Amino acid sequence: MQNEMITVRATENEQTLDVLVYSKSERKIEVMVGEGIHSIKCTLTPTANGCAYAGDVMGRELVYERSPEQVHEDIESAKPSTRQR
Repeated sequence: MQNEMITVRATENEQTLDVLVYSKSERKIEVMVGEGIHSIKCTLTPTANGCAYAGDVMGRELVYERSPEQVHEDIESAKPSTRQR
């Protein structure tokens, strides 16, 4: 199984970070920020306008700039085909 990484943006300084996806659904995305004993789990939830996901870790806001519809499409495309031949 391949680990999924996504890129989030820290709004404080516009820095981008690659984070490990722990779980992913349309309602929330759980990610691990950092590595090893210094990693922190962060939950990203859809913003009020539905254009992105946002969450905070240690008082800093992280934004994943994809809509819930785009995330749903990503999840569906990652599922293996169940069609029989």
